[in-house]
Amino acid sequence: MARFIPNVFNLWAVVFVAIGSIGCSYGLAIMGSIIGQPSFYVFLNLAPPGTPGYAKTSALIGAFNGKFAPLSSAGAVLGAVFSAWSADRFSRKHSMQLGAVIVSIGAGLCAGSTNTTMFLIARFIAGFGLGMLFSIIPMYQSEISTPETRGFMVSWISLGVYFITASGSTSSFPWRFPMAFQAAPVLVLLAGSSMLPYSPRWLMRKGRFEEAHAVLKRLHASNDEASISRVAKEFHQIRRQVEQDQENQSGVVWYELLRTAPNRKRTIIAMVLMWGGQLTGTLVLSNSGVLLFISLGLDGYMPLLLLGIWVTVDFLGNIITALCLDRFGRRKFLLVGISGILVSLICEWALQAKYLGTDNITGLNAAVFFIYLFIAFYGCCIDATQFVYLTEIFPNHIRSQGSAFGIVNSALASLIMLMVAPIALEKITWRFFLVLIVPTACYLLIVYFFFPETSKKSLEDISEAFGEKVAVHYSHATQAEEEE
Repeated sequence: MARFIPNVFNLWAVVFVAIGSIGCSYGLAIMGSIIGQPSFYVFLNLAPPGTPGYAKTSALIGAFNGKFAPLSSAGAVLGAVFSAWSADRFSRKHSMQLGAVIVSIGAGLCAGSTNTTMFLIARFIAGFGLGMLFSIIPMYQSEISTPETRGFMVSWISLGVYFITASGSTSSFPWRFPMAFQAAPVLVLLAGSSMLPYSPRWLMRKGRFEEAHAVLKRLHASNDEASISRVAKEFHQIRRQVEQDQENQSGVVWYELLRTAPNRKRTIIAMVLMWGGQLTGTLVLSNSGVLLFISLGLDGYMPLLLLGIWVTVDFLGNIITALCLDRFGRRKFLLVGISGILVSLICEWALQAKYLGTDNITGLNAAVFFIYLFIAFYGCCIDATQFVYLTEIFPNHIRSQGSAFGIVNSALASLIMLMVAPIALEKITWRFFLVLIVPTACYLLIVYFFFPETSKKSLEDISEAFGEKVAVHYSHATQAEEEE
């Protein structure tokens, strides 16, 4: 563990923010468990699957579904955009605190909803907070990490997905409890966040260099001279890069995303990264998983149980990401993951085309297997990696805007997928998987030809991969510069 975590305080910061990420991750799958609760249909006077009037239910599920669709999509977009300003103005830390408060309010209103209108408005409020947290937490994690362990640390964010989804999927409580539970982890984050350090890079941008150096020592130094020397090199590089960025930036922050060719490349990569991840269909399978398993001939408690196991596979995959991402690199993980997902989708499409609606148990079970193979590749290679990569590719002075831009694109992609998917799965059934295969194949090609590797580089050194001049390389800092 020592090669992943420099000291105890660093470990505490990683785990504590990961607890907060549980609340973020809740929005990814909460409706997948809620739509498996019979009381949810009864309360909202909705026709359950397999009954007359379910077409209207499918449309409403599309409205309720997931973190982003549709009113919570608007909330997430606004929350992400707001966080781009607040994270720079008030710090990553205080913006996380505000996001936690907003998510808690939204979760409470969801649990106390008395009609569909109130439920949708509450999802909008929760979505605003989720948009903030999804944008800020990975960015904060990347900025407090060492170059050697950044992938491990940021990967902890996605590990939180397991605990919320598995518990919600198999819960015997009424549907209100899973909605209210969303507030619990973010309240834990809020309660202890005062002890979290400010981002050292944010402190340097504000000219608070002594504080930044103290935070770096507290996070990255252990009881040996080598680690203290590394902190000195890291401090010097970040400071020099911050000074260079402040000299070169235009002053119009959002314009910076498009002002230079390297930044335009970053912006396009961020858009492809987040759209590509959503267009694989992961949220469709997560949020409509119960209905999908029902269509494959399963009934009773089995669809809920299988969805819980499905998310357990995702959890195990995220452990592999945390342990191996820094060793093998972001590009390899993305390429292997997308390739495996593409094969899984093609096989799922072929099996459902042949066996859906039949009594062929072998064929239907094979279709279930490839749904699991899909999440194995997604959990191992895509889930956490996309957030690691998104926060790494943008330079310090526009990282909050770049991260927010990525989350906005994820929100828009999720909105489209989750609005369309329930209706499409009912109307065109197995043909819907063709809709997922085509963009996934395009995603694979774009990653292969255009995505640079960022592993084992400091955040400042990554700029060189986009054709920009680095003020000073981490590995080239002289002893005199370290002492300075």
